[in-house]
Amino acid sequence: MKAIVDRDLCIGCGLCEDTCPEVFRMGEDGLAMVIDDDPAAETYPDIEDCVELCPVAAISVAAV
Repeated sequence: MKAIVDRDLCIGCGLCEDTCPEVFRMGEDGLAMVIDDDPAAETYPDIEDCVELCPVAAISVAAV
């Protein structure tokens, strides 16, 4: 699973970093970014939660 952040949609609310800090981090510009392009399988449920929780649907996943 690969997490993707659409930085054009991101509003910088921080829910993704709070939910899954192993994969998401807020950048210096205040927007979310993916910090692990090959996350451990244990983080998949948290990544999926981030997809559901993002208020602007800026997070998606792709199969690898």
